[in-house]
Parts: sequence; structure tokens; C-alpha cells
Amino acid sequence: MSATAPGSQRSASASSRAPRSRWPLPLAVPVATWRLLRVWIHVLGALARTYTVWRALDRPRLEAVTRVWSGQLLAILGLRLVVHGTPRPGAKLIVSNHVSWLDIVAINAVAPSRFVSKAEVARWPLVGRLVTYARTLYLVRERRRDAMRVLGLMAQAMKDGDTVAVFPEGTTGPGDHVMHLHPNLLQAAIDAHVPVQPVVIRYEDPFHRFSPEPAYVGDTNLLQSLWWVVSARDVTVHVGFLAPQAVAHADRRALAARLHEGMSAYLEQTP
Repeated sequence: MSATAPGSQRSASASSRAPRSRWPLPLAVPVATWRLLRVWIHVLGALARTYTVWRALDRPRLEAVTRVWSGQLLAILGLRLVVHGTPRPGAKLIVSNHVSWLDIVAINAVAPSRFVSKAEVARWPLVGRLVTYARTLYLVRERRRDAMRVLGLMAQAMKDGDTVAVFPEGTTGPGDHVMHLHPNLLQAAIDAHVPVQPVVIRYEDPFHRFSPEPAYVGDTNLLQSLWWVVSARDVTVHVGFLAPQAVAHADRRALAARLHEGMSAYLEQTP
């Protein structure tokens, strides 16, 4: 789990937001309210278990719990998950495009990972406890040198067998293209000698190949985004796992360019 601020980019489909894949008006509020209630129960239940039955879980069991809990959350929110390709077993760095806060849930529903997040998320009510419990790696963005510390933590986590996931675009976008990938965090995989596996996430609905409903962009705040998601109808999240990339003798900038090329081609070619 992790959290991000909304990106500034917005596609034409996201800005117009018409037609919307929403429930008809007589059903919209009851459906959304019921989903929100179930989300609240699901989150509170997980929070309680972090203090009880989940406290002593080892890594394999924690990953299993994370996978199931995340899949259940997607279902409660009304999203259908479709997985393409296979996550590489063992330690790796997952590099994904970034559309929504839902990306974290979608990845964890398939390949439970340790995410990098801004440090203030740890202080958020309720959610902060869950994010910390998921062994998130926190970055203090106000400290210019903290990125080096986090790179070391990422490399050590992967050396210990963990999967770490990052969104090197640095912000969320509309999802219709892969934005520039910042190469800095890729250095952790190079230092740990573990492969990088690119992941492409795409949301669709009956009206849009790139659904605007989950897009966390522009002036959208988290509560607005959550309401749009629970109000949406027939949204599918596609999670595509591309072939892992070796990092031996790699230059992080060249690696980022290669990943961007492959992820962009995948996004354009998938139906």
C-alpha cells in the first residue's frame, strides 16, 4: 500500500468525462453508499487484525493475506481484475505506470509488494497503520539526501527476497500513455542485482478504453476519487506483467528508456 497526490495531466476523455460509466440516478447513491460502507468495514477489519492475528505473520503468509485482502477490496469497490502475463517469482523491482491510488491495490492483488511512499502517509488516521504494516518504505521528500537512504533500503529489501514496487513517472496521469520514467529509483535493482519487471495498468469501462472514473488527476482529491470509483459501473482494471529485464551492467537511464519503450508499445498494442 502507498499513496500519491493527483497528477496534473488530464486526457481529453478524462476532462470531458462524458459519457460516464455510472449507475442510473435512482441506483447511484444507494450503490455507492453500500460500497463505501463495505469498504469501511473491510478497512476497519484489517486494522483490527494488524493488532491481533496478523501480528506474527511471516513474509509468505503476509503476502498471501495482502493478495486476498487487496482482491477483496477491488471487488467491494466494484472493479473487475484481469491479469495478463505472470509476475516473476522471487525478488524483483516492479516498475509500473501510475493512474490512480487503486494501482497499489491492483498490484498487491497479484504480486504483493513493498511500495515507496511519502513519509507523511504514516501519520494518516487508520490508513497510516495499514500502510506501515505493509512494510512500506518511507521517503522524506523534504530531505534532499533521503532518496539515497531509501535506495539503500530498497536494495536491501530485494536482497532479502522482497518484491519492491515503484511508480517512476513520479505522478499520476490519465493512463492513455506512459509518461517519462525517472531513472533514479531503478538504481536499487542494479545495486541489488535483481531483475526489473515492468507492469502496465489500464482501466476500461463500456464507454472508454481508458476509463476516466479511477483517474486521480487534475484537481481531484482523494474523497472525490473514492466517490467516483464507488459510483462507477462495469470498470475493469487490466494489470499486464511484461517480461523481466536483466540489470547486469545496466545504466539506469538506458534502462529507464528501454522500459518506457516496452511499456508504451504494450499499452498501444493491447486491445
